[in-house]
Amino acid sequence: MVIAVSRRSEAVEHPAVRILNAHRIMSISTIRPDGWPQTTVVGYANRGFDIYFLIYKASQKFANIQREDRVSIAVAAEPMEIAYLQAVYAGAHATEVTDEREREEAWRLLMTRHSNLSGFKIPDAGDAVFMRARCKYVSILDFTQGPGHREMLTLDDEGRLIDSGAESDAWASSASE
Repeated sequence: MVIAVSRRSEAVEHPAVRILNAHRIMSISTIRPDGWPQTTVVGYANRGFDIYFLIYKASQKFANIQREDRVSIAVAAEPMEIAYLQAVYAGAHATEVTDEREREEAWRLLMTRHSNLSGFKIPDAGDAVFMRARCKYVSILDFTQGPGHREMLTLDDEGRLIDSGAESDAWASSASE
């Protein structure tokens, strides 16, 4: 059963959010000026399907997002066995967090998830920017539910579920014969 998610809720039960909550590093892909994708790795923290990360204002990643706010993210860990694979992939709109309260909350979330940041002051907005990626299209791989199990979600601009579906690929059973 798929559970609708509110961005405001702290107690989110959706399996995709549980996967996001369990990790600290994501790959993010942006579009370069020449049209080629650029993928980098960043630390993140999330509140439901809102994902916060910190980047330098002078970075290519920030310039790419300023020009085109659509990004793609991937979050997973290498499992001990393929049967334990769990991953989240999402298409999202990324924007700079400019509201001071939201910047402080993003910093608090990041410091909580990344203990190596504790003791540091919130970065100056002229040097580093907090970004919020709001997930729109989410795919979940969860091989703990069977080989090739995946779910697809579509969220509205408020983070409410508007469409979902689950499928499994038969490749694992045919590949093991």
